[in-house]
Amino acid sequence: MPHRDFDVASLARYLHISPEQVLRLAERGKIPGRKVAGQWRFSRAEIHHWLEEKIGAAEDDAQLAQLETVVRHPAAGPSETTFSSLTDLMPLEAIAIPLPAKTRNSVVSQMVQLAAGTGLLWDPQTMVEAVLAREAMYPTALENGVALLHPRRPMPSILAQPLLCLGITPSGVPFGGPCLTDIFFLICSVDDPGHLRVLTRLSRVIGRPEVLDALRAAPDAASARQVIQQAEAEI
Repeated sequence: MPHRDFDVASLARYLHISPEQVLRLAERGKIPGRKVAGQWRFSRAEIHHWLEEKIGAAEDDAQLAQLETVVRHPAAGPSETTFSSLTDLMPLEAIAIPLPAKTRNSVVSQMVQLAAGTGLLWDPQTMVEAVLAREAMYPTALENGVALLHPRRPMPSILAQPLLCLGITPSGVPFGGPCLTDIFFLICSVDDPGHLRVLTRLSRVIGRPEVLDALRAAPDAASARQVIQQAEAEI
C-alpha cells in the first residue's frame, strides 16, 4: 500500500539506516512521528517535508547525492515525475531571460505566468497564492542568490504534468534571503516523491558556482537550458 504510513522497519529501509537509528531519532524528536497503540508510525507527507528540510540544509554535493539516493528509493512511493534530466521538465517557454520583475510579489506572479504560458498550469492565481504562502512561512532564497519557489504541497489538481521554470532578473531582488536574489526556479510538482527528486537534483546543480556564473551570463533561454543540461550531465 504505497500511501500508508511508514512503520519503523519500512522507514529504516527507505532512509538506508537501521531500525535502531530510526527509533533513536523518533524518541529524541529528531524525525516527525507518533505512537499508535504503542508503535511508532510516520506520515509520508511529514517525512517528505522533513527530507525537504534536510535537502535545504545539506552542506555539500556528497550529502545531496546521498539524499538523492534516498528519495529515488521505491519506498518513497510512486511518482508521476519521471525524468532523465531536469530539462525534460523545462520547455523553452518556461524560461525567461531576462525576467523583468523587481519585487518579491512580481517575481512570483511572473514565474507563475511562465508556467501558465506552457499550457500545463490551469489555475495560475491559485499557484501564486500557494507560492506566496510558502514564502511567508520560510523564504526559499539561498545565500548563492538563487530561490527555489514552490507551494507547500504538490498541486496535481491544477497541473497537467510536472514542470520546472527558470527566470533570471537583470539585477538582484530582495527575496527574504541573506542577499539579493536574481536566479529563480519554480518547481511545480504533482506528488511528494517527484518534488523531492527534482529538488534534490536541482540543488546539486545550483551548488556549483560555475553553473550560476554561466546562467547569469546566458543570453537567452536556449543557452540557459543548455547550461542546466550540461551541468546535470557532469554530476
